[in-house]
Amino acid sequence: MTPGSDALAAVAAAFRQDRIVDLTLPLAEDLPCTWPGHMPYQHKTFSWFEQRTDGWGSVRNRTGAPYQTRWLCIDEHTGTHLDAPAHFVPEPGSGLPDAGEAGRIGMADVAPAQTAGPAVVVDVSSLAEEGDGGRSARITVAELRRWEDAHGSIRAGDVVLFASGWDRRYRAGPEGAAYASAALVERRGPGWPAPDADAIGLFVERGVRCVGTDGVSMGPADDGAPTHLAGLAHGQVFVECLTQLHRLPARGAFFLFLGLRIVNGTGGPGRAVALLPDRD
Repeated sequence: MTPGSDALAAVAAAFRQDRIVDLTLPLAEDLPCTWPGHMPYQHKTFSWFEQRTDGWGSVRNRTGAPYQTRWLCIDEHTGTHLDAPAHFVPEPGSGLPDAGEAGRIGMADVAPAQTAGPAVVVDVSSLAEEGDGGRSARITVAELRRWEDAHGSIRAGDVVLFASGWDRRYRAGPEGAAYASAALVERRGPGWPAPDADAIGLFVERGVRCVGTDGVSMGPADDGAPTHLAGLAHGQVFVECLTQLHRLPARGAFFLFLGLRIVNGTGGPGRAVALLPDRD
């Protein structure tokens, strides 16, 4: 068996042994999947198998074909998604503050290899209830140093994932307000834990190219720009709105995010998964 076939066999075995963890939030109109104030997520039937009217409404066969299809109205930053550098960095020559070369990097320009790598899972769940008035507790360099004392140094190529348990607030209906709108709109309760600009700067120095979080944003609820600029301006990317990070070990899993290749996209949704280490 060749080295290439060995690798393929290992991947196939991982899927058979249920070692894949889906880290992606589901999307639905009654879930808090859109940033408050942005275009709301919509998913509608365009054409159904046949024309039908009942007590709940009606559906039409617009295509004349025996299948159903639906259309989406979706903001780039909906559900589990990636922030490309262009999200916060204007293009050079725009005359805007913080403009730079990273502003040329949109969603279609992010290589899949940048959003894949050994997962470094930093448990920050102890910070999830800190803060009030919509303010996020900050994940600092000191916090990261303590994690490294216990688990080893964060290195170039690692994908750092902040696990706060915030995804437990991702619920349908009025309960879902605790996920985003309570902090962002009503300015009540805590915001999700988020790294400050210095923490992101440490990752830039270490050569970390991708950082993820189960929070609503990589930036704090009360002041997100400095954190975003600290990484995105250097070509780093962020994967936000992850889920099930509690199922991953501090080290040993492998992370992968594959997003839509949207030309000129400031970000885009995608599927995030982790491959758990072999227990043998």
